[in-house]
Amino acid sequence: MRPSFGPGEPGASGWNLRLLSTAAEIAEAEVLQRAVWPGNDIEVVPTHVLLTAAHNGGLVAGAFAEGRLAGFVWGFLGTDTSVSPPRLKHCSHQLGVHPDYRNTGIGYALKCFQREFVLSQGLDRITWTYDPLLARNARLNIARLGAVCRTYFRNLYGAMQDDLNAGLPSDRFQVDWWIASERVTDRVAGKARARPTLSALLLAGATLLNPPASTGRPEPPDLGSGAALAGEVLLIEIPPDFLALKAADPAMALRWRLATRDAFETLFERGFAVTDFVSGAGPSPRTAYVLTRPADP
Repeated sequence: MRPSFGPGEPGASGWNLRLLSTAAEIAEAEVLQRAVWPGNDIEVVPTHVLLTAAHNGGLVAGAFAEGRLAGFVWGFLGTDTSVSPPRLKHCSHQLGVHPDYRNTGIGYALKCFQREFVLSQGLDRITWTYDPLLARNARLNIARLGAVCRTYFRNLYGAMQDDLNAGLPSDRFQVDWWIASERVTDRVAGKARARPTLSALLLAGATLLNPPASTGRPEPPDLGSGAALAGEVLLIEIPPDFLALKAADPAMALRWRLATRDAFETLFERGFAVTDFVSGAGPSPRTAYVLTRPADP
């Protein structure tokens, strides 16, 4: 099963994207994980697990550049038990790009490859989790791919020991990527859309729930009485580089984790969903989630 690609996808960028199905190929993905999430081998998914997924309805795919595995994505069949009867979906567990190839578009290309694979199975939904305080991931998952989020998990994976995650509760967004929807089809096809900026949304009347301090830096949200939640478009600003903040001030990083946890849980309970992610201008742009009450896809 070989997915196809639209204009501007991997062929135009010199990447070779393909399914990985042999033990030797998949062992390269095991090695790549150590470069993407360094610090603890306990967190590495072993070759035999990836191989089993690949041979039983799951997906393990790689992007090769300059003769090496530059990125990979893998997932497996799951069920959505929130509906009756339960419906099949694809659960995407990991997407990793080698540090040498970040910001090249490989992550986006791998997700498009995954989408075509899952569509060929007759499914219309892919879910995955990510740390909601990582602006880079939000930009890809929400702004570029068109996923939405209305599910928040506290400390989903327990205490993690790799360098990126150690020291904080492993809170996660679970996003829904409705891969057959007009919203996602247009994004993947590269159809132009008006991409709002943070300043434009504020001028249009959106409510920023955590205005910056006098220093100009964003502050963790505190919803207080909740009066501001009456707006139709709400914004929650997050640090543009949370990992740098965490390294410099672990106590402040924990404040951000706990404050955003409370804010997103409250908003999701009130019917809001994350539907976009926006940035401001400048060398260190401000970054913020956009929350609205969307219709079901």
